[in-house]
Amino acid sequence: MPVTVLLVDDEPLVRAGLRAVLAAQPDIEVVGEAADGAAVIPLVRQLRPDVVAMDVRMPLMDGIEATRAVLRTVAEPPKILVVTTFENDEYVYDALRAGADGFLLKRARPAEIVHAVRLVAEGESLLFPASVRQLAARYGDDGHGNRAARAVLERARLTEREAEVLRLMARGLSNAEIADRLVVGTETVKSHVSAVLTKLGTRDRTQAVIAAFESGFVAPG
Repeated sequence: MPVTVLLVDDEPLVRAGLRAVLAAQPDIEVVGEAADGAAVIPLVRQLRPDVVAMDVRMPLMDGIEATRAVLRTVAEPPKILVVTTFENDEYVYDALRAGADGFLLKRARPAEIVHAVRLVAEGESLLFPASVRQLAARYGDDGHGNRAARAVLERARLTEREAEVLRLMARGLSNAEIADRLVVGTETVKSHVSAVLTKLGTRDRTQAVIAAFESGFVAPG
């Protein structure tokens, strides 16, 4: 089955460019388009895309609020890939904190766009881990020393192996790479990752890694 994608951007040329790149792939299908975040929820419910590629800045409802709305109201939400002009933009970090699974630069090469969609759809590795780390280092302090994030990690009571898996996730390693590093099976790693996400109350590894950075469990610098 192909990975189905919904494109959301207020610039028709951006949507056309993304469609041309993604539609050329045999394993990816663009199932719809929207010009604003306000149109995302009905289209997600109608089309059931695997991935939403969504501009972070739009006139009526931006990508951050649209991400929150999708995750809040859709029972089985799609993966959300934020599309942005600037890599070190606080809006990008806010979108990731809101629940987006990764981000993609509008100037990215076609191969990078395709790779990002596939990686986010699979959900077994962190997209652009170095950039996520830099964003956390710049914008991760909530002004209160991230006491809330530390409290979440403390309540999680991760086992020693789960903590090790979280650290490797934060470095951007995939499940297969973590399995090689720990000399265990991939299914075992998947079980550990699932346990980490459940204990932290996060829906995917991106939010788990952000929680690790913001709590100080993993240094983002």
